[in-house]
Order: sequence, then C-alpha cells, then structure tokens
Amino acid sequence: MALFGSKKTTDISSSKIRPIVVRTQNVAKELVSVAKTYGVSVDKLDFNIIEVQTYTRMNNNGKDAEWEEVDSNRLREISEETLLNADFQIKQMYEIEIFSKSNKEDLYKNFKLAVGANATKCKVYLSIQKGSQVSYNPRFEKELLVLINKRKVRAGMLINIFDEMLDKAVSKISAHIRIEEEVIYDKNETILIAESFEPTPTTDDSIILHYDKKEEIGKNDKVDYASRGFIKSVEAGELLIEYRKAKLGKPGRDCRGEFMKPKEPILDNKPTFTVDETIRVEESKLGIKYIANENGYISYENNKYQIKTEVDVGEISFKTTGSIASELDADVSINVKEANAVKDAIGSGMNIEVSEIHVEGNVGSGATINAVKAIIDGQTHKTSEITAEDIKIHVHKGLAHGGDVHVTRLEHGSIDGDFVEVSQALGGKVNAKEIVIDLCASYVKATASRSIEIKKLQGSENIFTIDPLMKKDTKNGVDENKGSITRLKTSVDSLKKDVDKYSTLIEKNMASFNDVKKRLLQYKKNGVKMPESFVKKYKQFQKTQAHLSVLKKEYAQKSDQLKLLTTRTASFQDNIFDARIINRDRWVGYNEIRFKLIDPPMELSYKPQEGSSEKIFAVVEVEDGEFEIKAVKS
Repeated sequence: MALFGSKKTTDISSSKIRPIVVRTQNVAKELVSVAKTYGVSVDKLDFNIIEVQTYTRMNNNGKDAEWEEVDSNRLREISEETLLNADFQIKQMYEIEIFSKSNKEDLYKNFKLAVGANATKCKVYLSIQKGSQVSYNPRFEKELLVLINKRKVRAGMLINIFDEMLDKAVSKISAHIRIEEEVIYDKNETILIAESFEPTPTTDDSIILHYDKKEEIGKNDKVDYASRGFIKSVEAGELLIEYRKAKLGKPGRDCRGEFMKPKEPILDNKPTFTVDETIRVEESKLGIKYIANENGYISYENNKYQIKTEVDVGEISFKTTGSIASELDADVSINVKEANAVKDAIGSGMNIEVSEIHVEGNVGSGATINAVKAIIDGQTHKTSEITAEDIKIHVHKGLAHGGDVHVTRLEHGSIDGDFVEVSQALGGKVNAKEIVIDLCASYVKATASRSIEIKKLQGSENIFTIDPLMKKDTKNGVDENKGSITRLKTSVDSLKKDVDKYSTLIEKNMASFNDVKKRLLQYKKNGVKMPESFVKKYKQFQKTQAHLSVLKKEYAQKSDQLKLLTTRTASFQDNIFDARIINRDRWVGYNEIRFKLIDPPMELSYKPQEGSSEKIFAVVEVEDGEFEIKAVKS
C-alpha cells in the first residue's frame, strides 16, 4: 500500500482516520487493508476518486508488451475487434482518498443504491430499492454519477468504458427528481449502466433419443407403474435419433476488462452404432439425423438400430413387459406365445395398444386391448375389454367392440359390432347391424338394426330384437333430427302467419299506393316539389313490400328444410320394414321377438310357439298406423 503524506497522525483510539491518499488497482481490497490497519469496520470508511488512469497493451506470441496509458476520452473508441482479441489487455489504476465517514447529515442516506452484475459480469445494473427517498439539489446529477462510479470501482468494474448509457441514465433520474423535487420510490427499479461483450458458450456434442420421449407427469397425475415402454412405436418420416455436433463458443470480455475465452468442447457422444435400411441418415454441418423409413417399432440389438414390425413375447404382464402402447397406424404386430390354459397370456390390468395382436392364450382380468386386428385363441376374462376393427375370439366372457367380430363360443360376454358371427352362444349380449349365430342356447339377448339369423336353436329365454336406433350414433341422429323438426315447425308456422299478415296489408292498401304513385309521377313531370307526406307514405309501402319478399323467401327455405328432415325421419322408419329375424331351425322353449318403431315410438313383441316352423319374421303395417310382427316368405 502506498501512502502519500509525511507523517501518520491518526489517533487509533478515536477510531477516526484522517484522509489517506492511496494509489491502487483494487479499491475494495485497499479499504479492507486500511480498516484492518486502524482497527475500524470497513463500513466506517469512505473514499473519493481523485484520478483514474487506464492502461492497455497488446501482447505478441505470449510475450508481455509494455503498458501504455490511454486517455479516458478515447476509451470508448477501442474497437470491438481489439477488445475481443485474446492478446489485448486493459487495466485501471485509481488514486483515491480514504477517510472516515462524516457525522454530518448525509443527503443520500435514504437513497438506497446498489450496483450489481449478471453472472458473466458483462452487464452491470444500478438498483434503486423500493422505499428509497431523495430530494433534489443542484449538485444531485454530478453527485449521483460520483456515487455510481465509486460503487463500480469498489465492485471491480472499469469506468469510462462499456458505460455509454450511464450519462443518459443519470440524467433521466435527475430530471425526474428535479421535476418532482422529492421522490419516494414505490417499487424496485433496475437500470442497465454498463454492457460489455457477452461470450457465446461452447456447446458440447450430444445424442438425443427422440423416439424415447417420456411423457411429463403432473403433480396430481397418477403414475402408471405398469407402463414401462416395452416397445417404442415410430412412423415413417419421424426423427428417431439426433447427434448434435459440438460448437466452439465465441469469446467475450467482461466489464472488469477480463478476456473470456470459450472452453474447449467435450466430445463424448459421437455415434458408434449402426443402422440398417429401415433408417436413413442425413448429415449436415450441425449434426446427424436418423429418420425412420417405415412404420413399426425401433429395435436396438448388437449396437444396431432398426425398425421392426413384429414382436414375439411369452406373456404380457406387470413382471415382464408391463403395458404396451403403440400407435394404431404404426404397423406393429405382437404375438403372445403363452398357451398354457392355467396362466394368462395377457396379465391382469395390462393395457395393450398395437396395430395387430395374436394371443395364443387367455386375457386376464381388467386387461384391455386396442388394435386394428385382434385374435384371441384362448378365453377373455369377464372384466377384460377388446376393441378392434377385426376381432376373432375363441371363448368370450368379457366386452368386445369392433367392426367384424367372430366368436367361437360366447359365454355370457358382450359384443358390440357391425357384423357379428357367433358359432355357439351360451348366454350373453350381442349388439350389431347384422348378427349370425350358428347355435343358440339360452339367455342370449341379440339386438340388430338390420338382421338376426339363427341357424340352430337349442335353448330358451332368448330375446331377439330389431332396433333401427340400436347404434348410438343413429339414435343421436334421430334425436337431433326430431329436435330440429320441432324447432323448424315452430319457425315455419310463425313465418306463415307473418306472410299472411303482410300480404293482406299490402292487398288492402294497393289501390291507395297506386294512387300516391300516380300523383308523385305527375309532380315530378311538372317539376313541382312533392309533398313530404306523399313521399313518406310511398317509401313506407315500399319497405312493407320488401319485408314481405324477405319473409316469403325465408318461409320457402325453411319449409323445404322441414320437408327434408321429415323425409329423413321417415327413412329411419322405413329401415325397420326391411329388417328380418330368421330362425333356420324349429322354435323350442320360451323365446321372444321384438321390433322397435320410431314413429310412432313403440315396441312390438311376438312369442313364437314351441315347435313352430315359421322361419322369417318382419314388421308389417296391417292398417294405416297399425303394425304387427308376422312371418314372411323372404
């Protein structure tokens, strides 16, 4: 520490330090040193900046050059190219006067200022704390600049460089306080007062497995521990894997004048795996992309990635694969080989979603399968659910939803499809457009919208129903149609009244209107000003005619729409007359045939006599509005 003065005259016991002049590069360190020497707290010390000297040098090939002083006014002229040169160095020396803080009133004691920087020290901010109070005085702007620069050098930041915006910021604060005379800040304020060159960080190389995306789980979401991503389905054109090459960052220089060299990138992820023709490779300056050429699931074996479409597993259970989820259009097929009748091939609670699945064994309780095509060689549990466009089940006890559904033996299960074929029905529920049962035992409820065919009947307590609204979408369509008809009919009736009203009004006043029109033409021909009352009456009649025209047009449109909707409802009703219930065998036991009509809404019932050979049944209109179920020839 360099001291200027002939003799140290400070009285330590009084804890009062007379001014000491020091030349230093580190103001904060110098203050701590003086405080320690004189046994006082550093908070009791203050300082003034007497002089600032800035030095620069450009080293050459690692050899240090001589420092050269630069005039403060030229500091901001140093080019960006120079400042971002690793061989360029800059430093400042400060001549300061250190002294004990005065006991006299501090005008800025309630003006809570702080100078801070971001993590890289490339941006310096002035913070004014909420609740700060300050009054204007003629020296305020100059003294504020001094306060800021003192805090900057104490924080190790250079002054008179990188701080082009400082003068403007100080002037803005000063102008505000000068206008208000006294200001109390009602919120924290942060102002940028210096900005140097922020470095661009280096990016290390990386591998991103896009196919292995993990769904984010919310705080309140239930975690499905049974789903462990046994297969990862992919689609053609999907980005599977991406290698991002390392990128060297750009240098910077912080507001302390320190050069910031970017770190060398770490290369730990360069691909060592291979791919086959199912995956294409696209390389660029930025990296390498691995893209799927076809649908399926991604497989990684022997350090090779490829896309496959078939998976063979022994069983699907919580202990082995967990639930399996794949896109329905990903063309993934699963073959489950567990054929042991005692064990479940699809374990309890498992959820499977694939394009195709072939299960050689049983489907356990609570299991669900969603596929385009599903084949179950074993049996389904009563709490299981199978959904697919094409379904084949050997023994069915659960729920099945599909398009074409073929079941060898139905044992009190439920089927909902378009075309359903059951070889042997031993109780259960079937809903479809068309149903064919080869052998029907007892307690079967079959409901169709078009036809039910029984090839051999061996039981009783069966109910065969034709219901045009059996399908939910059809029922919703009819309900919506009825609602629309009701609303349209009300509107059409109201429009008809308005059309009649305005037609009568115009008809009654037509002679008067023609007379007014004739007189107005005469006035116009003779160049005489037309009476206002005549003109008003003429325009009012014209408006009435225009309004009637609009009403007639709307009435015609809505009448046509009502006719169309009424015809649509009739078409639903007509379908039931084409529907058939067919028993190719003789009737045995107690069985019931039902037909449900739409308009009027009613249900017809018929119980064929035991031993009867009547085979084909339909609903016919025996009299106007009266319907019966009768045996027909075809």
